[in-house]
Amino acid sequence: MSIYLDNAATSFPKPSTVIEAVEATLRLNAANPGRGGHQLSLQAGRMVMECRETVARFFGIDDASRIAFTANATEAINLGLFGALSPGDRVVTTSMEHNAVVRPLQALSSKGVNVVRVMANADGSVAPAAIREACLPGTRMLVMNHCSNVTGTLQPIEEIGPWCREQGILFMVDAAQSAGIFNIDATEMAIDLLAVPGHKSLLGPTGTGFLFVHSDLVLRPLLYGGTGNFSQSTAQPEEMPERLESGTLNTIGLAGLKAGLEFLESVGLAHVRAHEQELIGMLIGGLQEIEAVTLYGPLGTERHGGALSFNIKNLDPSMLGFRLDREYGICCRTGLHCAPEAHGSIGTLPEGTVRLSPGLFNSVEDIEKTLKAVRAIVSAETGHR
Repeated sequence: MSIYLDNAATSFPKPSTVIEAVEATLRLNAANPGRGGHQLSLQAGRMVMECRETVARFFGIDDASRIAFTANATEAINLGLFGALSPGDRVVTTSMEHNAVVRPLQALSSKGVNVVRVMANADGSVAPAAIREACLPGTRMLVMNHCSNVTGTLQPIEEIGPWCREQGILFMVDAAQSAGIFNIDATEMAIDLLAVPGHKSLLGPTGTGFLFVHSDLVLRPLLYGGTGNFSQSTAQPEEMPERLESGTLNTIGLAGLKAGLEFLESVGLAHVRAHEQELIGMLIGGLQEIEAVTLYGPLGTERHGGALSFNIKNLDPSMLGFRLDREYGICCRTGLHCAPEAHGSIGTLPEGTVRLSPGLFNSVEDIEKTLKAVRAIVSAETGHR
């Protein structure tokens, strides 16, 4: 039986209620929501609205219509960046971002958007003072992740967001690694654009995600087309969420996302956080005891998310990941994790790291077996324990 420690990529397994919701929708009602007046279409539309309202409740959003469903966080990020930024705008970001932020900003830079990066510290943290210093007058947006997918470093968005609001700077948050683990209240944290995947710690299926758009913002759509209403007009609707939701929604996936959110509400984020914090603490403590291991990111759990990176001296991370999988059935991720700038910040280019990311359904026994496997490999490779 495999030990799955790649929840930073996508969560596995999914709760039984998520699987049941997807199957029930496939079997009983996979009709197109908002594309007809018959009862099955109306029923599908109600489910989508209920999912939208559940997302709003979960993230402290007052108006559920400000949530645009997407296929993933990457689409949500692109929707926010290309929808809000224009040539001549100035945007501040950090060196810890995923390529889902880096690459759209690179494309926008070639079109005349001025991109400024704030360098992270060696543990992946970005000082709020450095961000404030970089946000010169005239800055249009600050975009950053809440939690690093490489080091698990949690950034203080609860401090940064209100400051941006005072300065009139749009605050966009990539919550791919924090949503479903940490409490995120878009209103209290003064978040203008919040990009979230459904398939990671929200426990939903792949192919789901959303972008929250503050009520003061009107974004340019990425896609234009059928929205199920205003069909008499050749122009894209102005109303949200239809303005940003052209084409048929992933009804089946959204049924699963709704079930995932409801599962988390029933369990409680405090329980999720405490469990994952315990497992990360075990990994940090156990790996620190192995002489040949180098850990990256915070060495405490207070501001540490669910991803932990490490390397073994004189052993390529890809080889370590291969051996963990083939010899011990431990599923992890190696390499650059689609975040080369983050690896540049922590000094792990070009090989990258081994990343372990436990989730809600991992156990203390899983972590003990993983540490035992790493010790065995280190002992065989270096003679150290």
